[in-house]
Amino acid sequence: MSPQKVREMFRRFEAANPHPTTELEYGNGFQLLVAVVLSAQATDKGVNLATRRLFPVAPDAASMASLGEAGIADFIKTIGLYRNKAKNVAQLSHMLLEKHAGEVPRDRAALEALPGVGRKTANVVLNTLFGEPTIAVDTHIFRVANRTGLAPGKDVVVVEAALEKRVPKEFRLNAHHWLILHGRYVCKARKPECGACIVRDLCAFRDKTD
Repeated sequence: MSPQKVREMFRRFEAANPHPTTELEYGNGFQLLVAVVLSAQATDKGVNLATRRLFPVAPDAASMASLGEAGIADFIKTIGLYRNKAKNVAQLSHMLLEKHAGEVPRDRAALEALPGVGRKTANVVLNTLFGEPTIAVDTHIFRVANRTGLAPGKDVVVVEAALEKRVPKEFRLNAHHWLILHGRYVCKARKPECGACIVRDLCAFRDKTD
């Protein structure tokens, strides 16, 4: 995809959705961090159903740590890999209290040192909570980047680096959200809805649907 097409792609995304954000529900930075950790290999909808019960009981690191691994697990049983996620959330809550006064750090290394937090999760938090122009490459973004020709790559690290180079600076802050939403609702894995796609004419995908 040419630089001109890339710019036009994001111009259209911005025109259609000027203020995109995550579909995860949260009331503070700690809750966002927990929700993103829980969202690994799970849908945002499924995570929201669980956190609507969990967050009123444990809205911050101190109350989450007090709830404990078993207590957390009781609230998130409907989410895949819930036992391991409950363990991670309990441990990261304790670590935030011990090392960061219960607050979510604005530092990639500090974030990635937390249990259950990898590069993708750190990117989401840095972008959504702190307004940094990071791009977290999940399965949706990986698919859209490759399928459209926007930023092809064999793995998420390559795609992330390509997106950081190719997405114009003025669109980089919101690029993550636009691409996720496009992949989730239009450029779907099994049957993309090319007929409803606002960037169809810019896309390099050969097997477009009607």
